[in-house]
Amino acid sequence: MRDDPVRDRAAAIARLRLIRTPQIGPVTYRQLIARYGDAAAAIDALPDLAARGGGRPPVLADSAVAERELAAVAKRGARHLFIDDADYPFLLAEIDNAPPVLTLRGDPALLRRPAIAMVGARNASAAACRFARQLAAELGREDVAIVSGLARGVDTAAHVGSLDSGTIAVIAGGIDVVYPPENAALQEEVATRGLLIAEQPPGTEPRARHFPYRNRIIAGLAQGTVVVEAAPKSGSLITARLAGEMGREVMAVPGSPLDPRAQGCNGLIREGATLVQSATDILELIRPIDPRMVRSGSTHFAGPPPDDASDAERRAVAALLGPVPVAIDELIRQSGLAPAIVQMVLLELELGGRLERHAGGRASLA
Repeated sequence: MRDDPVRDRAAAIARLRLIRTPQIGPVTYRQLIARYGDAAAAIDALPDLAARGGGRPPVLADSAVAERELAAVAKRGARHLFIDDADYPFLLAEIDNAPPVLTLRGDPALLRRPAIAMVGARNASAAACRFARQLAAELGREDVAIVSGLARGVDTAAHVGSLDSGTIAVIAGGIDVVYPPENAALQEEVATRGLLIAEQPPGTEPRARHFPYRNRIIAGLAQGTVVVEAAPKSGSLITARLAGEMGREVMAVPGSPLDPRAQGCNGLIREGATLVQSATDILELIRPIDPRMVRSGSTHFAGPPPDDASDAERRAVAALLGPVPVAIDELIRQSGLAPAIVQMVLLELELGGRLERHAGGRASLA
């Protein structure tokens, strides 16, 4: 059967309308698609869901907004990759708050290769940048793609070292926005010879709040994260923490205790991260590679699809919620209800504007 461009475009517009609606986050989007099968059906169901949650339905992004985004992405020679597309990367789809859509510019085949994330200080030492560049090149010769964030310092060195073998850059702004400015040439080279990825819509200037979202994608795409040099409380350590929470390998390059830029890495090693001194250390940790870890295909969603709840079940779940975030697993345990029922009640409350979701699979009353 031939693809229908009109139908495909209508489906993309419906997906983008859901995704670009502020009240609908990654978890909600996945649950809506799992429950209703496609974005158009989910949009039709929103008023009833929100009413059951005791509020008004969210104001959907306009179709014109989605149309403009499609045009802007196409103008840059890029494409959208939705989480329910067959070639969405499996490892990234595994995380609870996986991005519902990515914008790709470059070679998407890199997403099918084993990957290691490499991050570190923006004000990295010359020795750290040299080591990162060499490490990336050595891993590339073993057919491992390198994922980083195109920042100054270690990120830049990692991308330069893996340009010839396979580099993936995840940026915090839109696919058409250059940041930092001095990496304009490198960003274009990555998009031409590797793969450039953005979660934010075209035209979005990176803000501080966008970088943690970018970091989760960097960690989520890879089997493990290597921190080459990082100060305490740095963004690189956030990426490492996210990798650990995802069940991925966390690795760190040791440094001199006299250099503040090494304190983050040394602290990671003290807390149990694998000490890395060569590409061999990394390859021994991630091989043999489980084929599941690199295959594409996002046909599954975390947990069972939400199921219809009765009024009594809604009251039971709502009674367990309050202003303090509580783990959803705890709500399931204390309510004694099926996970699919609890998820539906939470979905209704969120769409009605009465629920706020938090990191770590927690929720509270808004």
